[in-house]
Amino acid sequence: MIVHENEPITLIGGAEITTQTLNRARALAPNVVAADGGADAALVNDLIPQAVIGDFDSLSDWARGQLPEDSLHPIPEQDSTDFDKCLRNIAAPLVIGIGFSGARLDHQLAAYNSLVRHPHRRCILLGREELVFLAPPELRLDLPEGCEMSLFPMGAVEGLSDGLKYPISGLNFAPDGRVGTSNHVTGPVSLSMTAPKMLVILPEAALEVAAAALLAARAGWPGA
Repeated sequence: MIVHENEPITLIGGAEITTQTLNRARALAPNVVAADGGADAALVNDLIPQAVIGDFDSLSDWARGQLPEDSLHPIPEQDSTDFDKCLRNIAAPLVIGIGFSGARLDHQLAAYNSLVRHPHRRCILLGREELVFLAPPELRLDLPEGCEMSLFPMGAVEGLSDGLKYPISGLNFAPDGRVGTSNHVTGPVSLSMTAPKMLVILPEAALEVAAAALLAARAGWPGA
């Protein structure tokens, strides 16, 4: 394990980020780690990441020159993305990933794939308009009535819900079958899932609620 922290971590990727997004993430997760070229964004914002992890194909020479040598952790294999390399090498109660959405759809989809491949790592991917995370076995979210909430399966999964306009009980979800997009909150939301396959998609304004809910979720998927 390259990084081991008892507090949440902000993980910065190579896609464009805003100062506002960075500040919101760091308010919840002050420790900073960068995925490859995300180190450039960290330095531009006057932050020195405690670790930089990736294959280093996008880390600039300028950034490399600003970083302590012992903070650089190259992983040269090309069978996984920089986000995946980071997620499997960070042990923390929660990772808030920024700079992993909005630039390229293929990179974004690969990041979602990593969330499912490492279900024991609790991680929120925060974009400009939405946030995405993998649902733990049980989750409670105190969201305002009318808040949009989508559930998207990355594999076969079933679940139970309270507080949603369209309950999910009795439904068989699959990426090539039933999905749960465009649902709405009617009250405090409770979810339980049969497998680590369901992505939860919320407006970016729900970051603080989502982070608190994931940190409070008692049960984790095997491997935690």
